[in-house]
Amino acid sequence: MRDYKELIFELENKLQHPEVRKSVQELDGLISNDLIEFGSSGQVYTKKDVLVNLPSSTEIKFNMTDFDVIALGPDIVQSRFKTEKTNLQTGEITRSQRSSLWRNENGKWKMIFHQGTPTK
Repeated sequence: MRDYKELIFELENKLQHPEVRKSVQELDGLISNDLIEFGSSGQVYTKKDVLVNLPSSTEIKFNMTDFDVIALGPDIVQSRFKTEKTNLQTGEITRSQRSSLWRNENGKWKMIFHQGTPTK
């Protein structure tokens, strides 16, 4: 199995860019129809929730560290990483451990699961 680390890093990073986060079309192309997200807030989100809420959310600056990818099968991988995010409106900084599952859907990798767990 080939190394997917660089590709999945690019996709995770893309989801953190303000222009992508504000675009329903861009988000739709990166997120599977059956997405489930356990947010760092404790909320559970579906793809519909993400497409409705994320484009109007406050702009955030992300810093990703300790990024790794593990192949779970031929068409599914798990990313694991830490983030430090800064709310550009308030300046508040939060940190979390994150994990995503990405599935190859007809040649295109899409996120099917995401979880963010707050850390100190």
